[in-house]
Amino acid sequence: MSASGVTEPGSGGAGAVEVLTIGRVGVDIYPLQIGVSLREVETFGKYLGGSATNVAVAAAKLGRRSAVITRTGADPFGAFVHDALRSYDVDDRYVTEVPGLPTPVTFCEIRPPEDFPLFFYRFPKAPDLEIRAEELDLAAVRDAGLFWATVTGLSQEPSRSAHFAAWRARGRAPLTVLDLDYRPMFWESARAAGEWVREALRHVTVAVGNLDECEVATGTREPREAARALLDMGVELAVVKQGSGGVLGMTARRTVEVPPVPVEVVNGLGAGDAFGGALCDGLLAGRDLERTLGYANAAGAIVAGRLACAPAMPTAKEVEAVLSGEAHA
Repeated sequence: MSASGVTEPGSGGAGAVEVLTIGRVGVDIYPLQIGVSLREVETFGKYLGGSATNVAVAAAKLGRRSAVITRTGADPFGAFVHDALRSYDVDDRYVTEVPGLPTPVTFCEIRPPEDFPLFFYRFPKAPDLEIRAEELDLAAVRDAGLFWATVTGLSQEPSRSAHFAAWRARGRAPLTVLDLDYRPMFWESARAAGEWVREALRHVTVAVGNLDECEVATGTREPREAARALLDMGVELAVVKQGSGGVLGMTARRTVEVPPVPVEVVNGLGAGDAFGGALCDGLLAGRDLERTLGYANAAGAIVAGRLACAPAMPTAKEVEAVLSGEAHA
């Protein structure tokens, strides 16, 4: 067991991927005018996006060997995904094309501090939901120091079956993480999502989500009750993000609460993925749980104060500067 109370990962070999994620990818088209409706925006920036992809980028920015399993369209946006991943030192060998389906794009409106509506263009179907079990490199899944999946990948087949195949191959190895990442627009109902989430929780050792996502999984949004319910479902570490209420981390032996890091919010959309990448880093390092969650909180706050997602992911030096009080998030 590590200082955090979570079983430590295996060595995985010197060349093994430390953080392997699976799931959503796309291109974020974000307005360069803040506080303006998309109806009126005139200029946009183009950025790499998608929760699982952003987590891999965030971990790579912190020095971890990262890779992502996902799929794009056979189009210029798909080529951009590969270019961007390589620029962030994320291994793109498991990113493949799906002919006939376009690479998704996502628009948002930026109305800080708390209003960031998203508009997903994932029609007729997102290529990342075409991840297939028979195409997975199961040895890579088994050998990764940490394997990160999101609930979105359970919303449709064949992606759902691919996720369960990966978990079976991994066999609940240490640091098998499920990001509860519930997006209502991808599901027919919260009830349907909850059923698949509870099935998935039997295969993972760490669960992380905000209050809404924990409620879908457990039926309660009271942080301690939700965390205990997640532990009862078999995970070793439950992380409950409470926004302005900070973060709760719970294992069978310990409960930790970490306050939020003050930040002037520009765009809150990538903060959770930055938190995820820093959580990966802390778990792999075997850091104390309180230190791990504080570090992840600081990483998330830094990104909340920036415009984009993937390009905004902080380095270890930037996170340490916030924690030491030498810089503001």
